[in-house]
Amino acid sequence: MGRFLFRSVVSIMVTMVLVSILLFVLLDPRDGEVLVKILGIESTPEQRESLANQLALDTPIMQRYVDWVIGNDWRAERLIGKDLAIITDPRTGDQIWYVDDGDGRFLQYEVDENQMIVPLVRQEDGSYAKEEGLDLWQTDENGEKFFWGVDGKGRGALWDQSGATEFVTTQTGWQELAGAPVDYIPLRKGVLRGDAGLSWRTGRSIFNSVTERASRTFILAGLAFVVVMPLALVFGIIAGINEGRPLDRIISIVGLIGTSSPEFVSGLIMIFVFALTWKLFPTQSADLTGQGLQPKHYVLPVLTLTAVELGYVVRMTRASMVDVMKAPYIRTAIIKGMPYRRVVFRHALRNALMAPITIIMLHINYLVGGIVVVEAIFAYPGLGDYIFESAIFGDVYALAAAAMVTVIVAVLTRLFGDLAYTLLNPRIRFS
Repeated sequence: MGRFLFRSVVSIMVTMVLVSILLFVLLDPRDGEVLVKILGIESTPEQRESLANQLALDTPIMQRYVDWVIGNDWRAERLIGKDLAIITDPRTGDQIWYVDDGDGRFLQYEVDENQMIVPLVRQEDGSYAKEEGLDLWQTDENGEKFFWGVDGKGRGALWDQSGATEFVTTQTGWQELAGAPVDYIPLRKGVLRGDAGLSWRTGRSIFNSVTERASRTFILAGLAFVVVMPLALVFGIIAGINEGRPLDRIISIVGLIGTSSPEFVSGLIMIFVFALTWKLFPTQSADLTGQGLQPKHYVLPVLTLTAVELGYVVRMTRASMVDVMKAPYIRTAIIKGMPYRRVVFRHALRNALMAPITIIMLHINYLVGGIVVVEAIFAYPGLGDYIFESAIFGDVYALAAAAMVTVIVAVLTRLFGDLAYTLLNPRIRFS
């Protein structure tokens, strides 16, 4: 068993690496389509080039992958020559990068109209105090002046005296600002250290957003799992031991109807019947009042998932139970006069659950990562909805990070499924 677990862990690590590389290659915004999604179709080539520079999309894909996995703060520290620090802004709750000058001060920088580097010293309340009149320019081997620091948006930035400009978005649209850096390093610690950077869509930490959304999806998936799986196993067993009888037919037909109905159909039916007609539950599962999600917000999404998922597990459990009940050792036990209930629960059930375990493990993956449609229909703020929004916007780093969560769930459930086999059938051994 120990050797099996070691091989499984190694397999999981290799799978995660390969999937992360595949995701990064497939989502690579090298064709500029993502820039058009962010800026709009009427954006100019200069605006797209400026944004690509700010997002470091003009760097090689291998460097961007390494930065995404292990971070780039170490590279920025080497260029800046000082340590970097992350501090939570008490006003917004966002984590912001600063230069630690070693004297207990945390700095960001900007260039004023006189082409002077101005340090912005962070205050206790999160505001800034400017230090004027300092000449912080450095000179390279060619006699050109430059300065590496962290700009006001918490990015590693390189300034020179070329008078560069950048395009930034404001409430009134895109504006061209002078005194901008000529190169950027969007700072992140890397996914291995729990930091996938900032979302292009929201400007928030991807890690915080994915964690928050995933926790909601786990709650919804957990509720659906608690409802679906016991019911499915019970109905599947009942149908299996009553093969060919009316009860078996009814359970099989109802399960088939639920399985054959797509989520968006079942969801809309639930909304029409329970929300619009009977007005028992809200049409959306979004927190519109600011009081948090209430139990009533979970009812319709769980019912929709139950309607779709119940039939799969019921039919698999029924088929497995029918096969086991026809096995010679079951017939022998019945012929010898063993009580029918004991035959079913002590001998047949354990072996009949082998096949449903596979389906259950697969559907845990679906409940966590595949409920995009359900979350979109009910406006449920979960991981599936986050994946959908990120894909529509083109927020590739957020999309990749959220997708990796579903991959982790997939590989872990596979491992748990293998371990469950050994508990149900001690004859199975892993060497």
